Amino acid sequence: MFGWLKERLRRGPVVPVVRLSGVIAAGGMLGNRGLSIETAAPLLKRAFDMRGIKAVALAINSPGGSPVQSALIGQRIRLLADEKGLQVIAFVEDVAASGGYWLACAADEIVADASSIVGSIGVISAGFGFQDLLARWGIERRLHTSGERKSMLDPFRPEKPEDLERLRRLQAEIHDGFKDWVRTRRAARLKGDDATLFSGEFWTGRRGLELGLVDGLGELRATLQARYGAKVHLPVIAPRRRLLSRFGLGSAVDEIGPATLAALEERLLWQRFGL
Repeated sequence: MFGWLKERLRRGPVVPVVRLSGVIAAGGMLGNRGLSIETAAPLLKRAFDMRGIKAVALAINSPGGSPVQSALIGQRIRLLADEKGLQVIAFVEDVAASGGYWLACAADEIVADASSIVGSIGVISAGFGFQDLLARWGIERRLHTSGERKSMLDPFRPEKPEDLERLRRLQAEIHDGFKDWVRTRRAARLKGDDATLFSGEFWTGRRGLELGLVDGLGELRATLQARYGAKVHLPVIAPRRRLLSRFGLGSAVDEIGPATLAALEERLLWQRFGL
């Protein structure tokens, strides 16, 4: 009843704002900090199901992560936009790089702050090599597989050329999918050559505009007020806080055990972009 009354009393057009923030990873890998289809789908549904809305805005702040989760979220955005016949506008905050830029490309229009980071259209794999450390401590690595290619890039053994070649092939396939997505979504708006755009380099929002990676420079509220009027209503659709986090206990619980390593990896992803 109160929701109905609130809708009747509300004045001005409505544009829900979906916050897509954090490292993109499969559900549960980063606790409640990560962004995945599992966490994003309910937010997108809530936004697109709102009645009488003029468009849907995406507030993106992500250094990237899983290409699979990026693709799944991007596909869900397009599916809902086409189903509802609504325009989607992405607003880049600090960074929309790698998988974060993949999400931005799901929008019909991308607006970035002049100093934000965009791009990084590439694929990266990182790891460690501990074989010398094991030898120093006299530790023997024992690994038994069924299938000669079951083990690849074992961090406790020296790298093999054939493993590196397999990795490069996998990265090339994923990179090709990323490039196809950007070309499809940005089409004739791209202004740079492939060697520049798809090198994995990242740029400021201002340079991104010159390259056709974004459509304009600006901030979410000011841009939407200029477009839909000063009375535009911008309800924020974000994950609901868990009960423990409301009492200041969420972060302490999240950082126990395996989540600590995930948090370190998350920190490294952000640091690539100076954040």
